[in-house]
Amino acid sequence: MAFVFILLTFVSTMLGGLVALKWKDTRHLMLGLTAGVLIGVVAFDIFPELFELVAGTGIDIKMPMIALVVGFLVFHIAEKTLLIHHVHEEHYGEHKHPSVGVLSALALSAHSFLDGVGIGLGFQISNEVGIVVAIAVLAHDFSDGLNTVSLMLAHKNTDKNALKFLIIDAVAPVLGGLSTLFFVLSPQYLVLYLGFFAGFLLYIGASDILPEAHSKNSSHKTILMTILGAAFMFFVSSAL
Repeated sequence: MAFVFILLTFVSTMLGGLVALKWKDTRHLMLGLTAGVLIGVVAFDIFPELFELVAGTGIDIKMPMIALVVGFLVFHIAEKTLLIHHVHEEHYGEHKHPSVGVLSALALSAHSFLDGVGIGLGFQISNEVGIVVAIAVLAHDFSDGLNTVSLMLAHKNTDKNALKFLIIDAVAPVLGGLSTLFFVLSPQYLVLYLGFFAGFLLYIGASDILPEAHSKNSSHKTILMTILGAAFMFFVSSAL
């Protein structure tokens, strides 16, 4: 049963990415939606799970919060290092480095790998826990596929490259699920991981994707899509 859900993560991720590719002419709306989804994932999915793990393990809440700040700053430093250009400041907005999109896509793929790990570990506990975790991951992986393509296109990568990294992102949770045959992740490390990834999501959602969504063709529709993205994750998280 676990293997079936692990394979479905590939399908879910690919569907999300293909939707983003098909509607790339309205990319600013998709980016607005993506930013809302990312912020919603942090607020309604990662934080509640993080607090529950902290309460259950007795870990100092400051530790995952430190990991959150580290995650935020690591990606900020990495992005700004890649974006150093020898141009005048007024021309900066016209330059995009494809490597930033690649870095973002790889980071999302790393998280997708750990999504698969989550499914595998859930089924190690029980079938019931595994199924609940798998449903949440499938919903999340659809947005991961959409985010991967949107991030690649936002930083001037080609459709071909976007599709390549979408496939990498789709394969990642399958490999993650299979890897749980060989190890068990302790709750202490999982708490730190969730904090670090929350910082990463907050950075790319609020400091990277959202400004890009409004850089051209900014409108009330883009704002509405951001609200809808956050609301969507609220209802998905509540339902699950």
